[in-house]
Amino acid sequence: MNPELYLADLEAKPAALAALASTLETGDPFDGIPAGIRRVVFLGMGSSRYAARVAALRLRAAGVDAVAEYASATASYPATPDTLVVAISATGGSRETLDAVARYRGRSFVLALTNRPGSAITEGADLVVPMVAGEERGGVSCRTFQHTIGLLLALQNHLTATTSGPLPGPESLPGTPMPGLDVPGVKVPGVDGARLDVPGLLRRTAEATTDLLDRRGEWLEPAMSLLDGPNGVYTIAPAERLSSAEQSALMFREGPRRAADACETGDWSHVDVYLTKTLDYRAILFPGSPYDDQAMEWIRERGSAVLTVGGELPDAKGSVRYRHDDDPDVALLTETLVAELIAARWWLAG
Repeated sequence: MNPELYLADLEAKPAALAALASTLETGDPFDGIPAGIRRVVFLGMGSSRYAARVAALRLRAAGVDAVAEYASATASYPATPDTLVVAISATGGSRETLDAVARYRGRSFVLALTNRPGSAITEGADLVVPMVAGEERGGVSCRTFQHTIGLLLALQNHLTATTSGPLPGPESLPGTPMPGLDVPGVKVPGVDGARLDVPGLLRRTAEATTDLLDRRGEWLEPAMSLLDGPNGVYTIAPAERLSSAEQSALMFREGPRRAADACETGDWSHVDVYLTKTLDYRAILFPGSPYDDQAMEWIRERGSAVLTVGGELPDAKGSVRYRHDDDPDVALLTETLVAELIAARWWLAG
């Protein structure tokens, strides 16, 4: 792991996103998935599982039976021919994911999503989808995390495509709309009739990422100062973008080796609020939850320090905005860059 190369990996995000957008415009990488899939099981660890959990939530909102498992779990859904297993490993060598996928290989359709075609995760896979993130020379999953989310959004499009009708299931008939939930801020193809333009989204994300990189001289130092406390950094995000909080906390742990933990915004008032009573509590909050105000009431009462990213909330001590941050899908793909750049600076400073 190398902090200088990690920073270079972050700075290469816009070009990598453009490359992925172009790849998706040339064809659907998920075309090899057979018809008749009834269940989707995502397997992964760390950043891969963070991304998968958000993807599974979106699929469930579209009426698709989907779950994101810890690959290290000793038991999950049984292997069946109508189960799609999505094994995610940027390096292609995550031991837990390799062990888990072995239970399904040859009995379910296995899709390997990896940044290293030809790696161990691809052996025996029915379909391999490259992440197209380029080599991460810093040794930290940053572009691969972003590309995993982008590709899982494209998989959502594929599985809920209105042109082929809904996935078969006990409550689905060919040609009928998929049952689903109206999730604020989440576009759900097959429920509202809209297909997400993933290449277009990736290009808007590249613009948002470029904006944060180009203007870091304005926001980075104040953000670092606000979050630089003796008790670590806490990250808070709505369930639909919980991956942003989880990945941000991981970046603080993995690079500069600082204490950091993530929490879902609504759950924060039940599990993390207690820390504001005794700690010098400093947090990044990604707005967008119906429970933002509830969390901010306690933060205001306890005098804790919060930096919002992608929006502004009353009594937050600071805010970082960026281009297109009013689009929750752009936010999902972009907002971790703030924590990544802070982590890079702290890591470089030793």
